[in-house]
Amino acid sequence: MMLAFDGAVIDGSAYTDVVGLAHRSPAWLDGIVSVWSTYGLALFAVLMVVGWWRARRVGARAALIALGAPVTVVVAYAVNDALKLVVREDRPCQSLRVVTLEACPAPGDWSFPSNHAAIAAAAAVALLFVSRRLGTVAVVAACAMAASRVWVGAHYPHDVVAGGLVGALVAFLLTAAVRRHPDAVARRLTATRLRPLLVTP
Repeated sequence: MMLAFDGAVIDGSAYTDVVGLAHRSPAWLDGIVSVWSTYGLALFAVLMVVGWWRARRVGARAALIALGAPVTVVVAYAVNDALKLVVREDRPCQSLRVVTLEACPAPGDWSFPSNHAAIAAAAAVALLFVSRRLGTVAVVAACAMAASRVWVGAHYPHDVVAGGLVGALVAFLLTAAVRRHPDAVARRLTATRLRPLLVTP
């Protein structure tokens, strides 16, 4: 049986420093970070909907790229989750036995790479192809998400960095592929019942 990887040797001390800082911080700050860590991914969904809504007014090509954003996020999540099963890194709260803001997940809920960071980074990169303004907001939010996952004790710093890289790379490759031949696909889809998703009435 494969043994779980111990990520504490990489940046365990940095993790304990951040968790210790969280314990010394005001309760209101910890509360805000915890809420963001738990529910912040919803913001990326909202940004993708806004990006798609605006893209429809630009044209079918832009709308197609915007519609590809959530698909990209799902693929990035799948790739990232597959890596978790390969690496099998225990959560830091299990390895280091520290008290964290977020309840420590059960054994077998692997830590590396961070799914939250991967999803956020994938959404941010995909949104940069849709709207520079929305993408910039998403990039800032993705960095905040990654930091929050360490703050609440769910991940080591290297977990969120790796998750961010996985999500960003998958999003860049998939979105770049869609942008190579978007016009032909857009024309085909506008001739189907999916037309309202691509252009305004």
